[in-house]
Amino acid sequence: MYGSLPTEVRYLIVGAGIHGLSTAWHLAQSLRASGQGDGSEVVVLDKTAIGAGASGIACGVIRNNYFQPAMRRLMAHSVDVWESDPQAFAYHPVGYLQLGPEAMRADVASIYAQQQEIGYPSTYVEGEAACTTYMQDMFDDWQAQGVTCLLHEHRGGYAHNLAALQGLAAKAEAAGVRIHTGVRVTGLDVTGGAVRSVHTDQGEVACEQVVVAAGPWTRDLWTMLGLPDRIGIRGADGTLHDDQPMWSYWLVQEGTLEVDPGSLADRAGNRPPVVHLDTDAPLYDEAGELVTAEPWGIYYKPDTNFGGIQGGGMPRRIEAPADRVAVDPYGPEKSEYVVDAGFRRLWTAGLAHCHGRFVGAAHRLSDNPSGGIGCFTPDSFPVFDRMLDNAYVIADSNHGYKMIGVGALVAQELLGEEQELLAPFRFARYERGELHPTSNSPFPWS
Repeated sequence: MYGSLPTEVRYLIVGAGIHGLSTAWHLAQSLRASGQGDGSEVVVLDKTAIGAGASGIACGVIRNNYFQPAMRRLMAHSVDVWESDPQAFAYHPVGYLQLGPEAMRADVASIYAQQQEIGYPSTYVEGEAACTTYMQDMFDDWQAQGVTCLLHEHRGGYAHNLAALQGLAAKAEAAGVRIHTGVRVTGLDVTGGAVRSVHTDQGEVACEQVVVAAGPWTRDLWTMLGLPDRIGIRGADGTLHDDQPMWSYWLVQEGTLEVDPGSLADRAGNRPPVVHLDTDAPLYDEAGELVTAEPWGIYYKPDTNFGGIQGGGMPRRIEAPADRVAVDPYGPEKSEYVVDAGFRRLWTAGLAHCHGRFVGAAHRLSDNPSGGIGCFTPDSFPVFDRMLDNAYVIADSNHGYKMIGVGALVAQELLGEEQELLAPFRFARYERGELHPTSNSPFPWS
């Protein structure tokens, strides 16, 4: 987006997705506000284009619904950023509905209680009859069975993925940030525990600080930094388990039902909240054949950006070791990493399980390739940490899109002010055994 690549820069950010652009924008603002510089000292590199990675194909759901207190507090901060300029971020504050079975009731009740503690507005309902009534007051064709807990977050919603990134990029550039796309990082000059320069296919750039915000390519930059691909993780019993893989890849499964987005209006004719159902109810397809008897989950929303009802289901782990997974070409361009017939069957059957209006609509699922892979940490939660003297890594474990506020916190840490909200996500937690609690959701990141 700019001319020739500079030969030296104060701050170099790798990745023009949600984290890279948010960090650049907030860093530029903070430099000027503190009198420590301005946005011209910040450069963003991306090997392809703005939003060419995971951020650009994301469903765009924005929620606070996490069982982990640290995630919940961090997400509340991010929702504040989304709400700061809904128009620029193409943000729709419709809210978020989490529905679960009896096995998740205690988890969901805990989420609600802790949301109240941090002042995050939500409504909690429990008991199958009460949950059914609540949903049928919203949707006249609601028919899911076995839902015994419901959490309706009145903030959150979703954003249009690429439009939001363009809005972020515009804010960053207005603050003086230089964004260079089509520039591939080929290596790092690491000497004495610090990055001295970044090698690219368009020349070498000396830098004072580097931020890795590369999404699915984080594994590759991690290796360039000389960091270990296998680590020790301390379990709850205090035992240190050596030689555990740092990274794994999962296929993120999403799709679009090609119907009028307005067909999912609520009883009042309004755009409804994002709906996320986790359940242990057996799922059957249109032919009455069993899809799964295991716990399953889907999420969905009406979205004019995607041209229909858009959403997804549980991710699928790629069994190959991380170092054997080829990230490029990324997303729908890579045939083995797009959603398959199994996802299509589960998601469309799941929609019909929830709403009578979607019974018999499986044939309306878009045939366009969809999905992409995410780079996951050992516990499926982010790592935000300074890994070398001047190298900061944002490894979001595929939570990225909704976490627009992380960039504001990272910017402060780059300027020497540690952020309490990021403290639970340090790399050292693995060896210390300070892992985040896990819920009973079938999703690895809930």
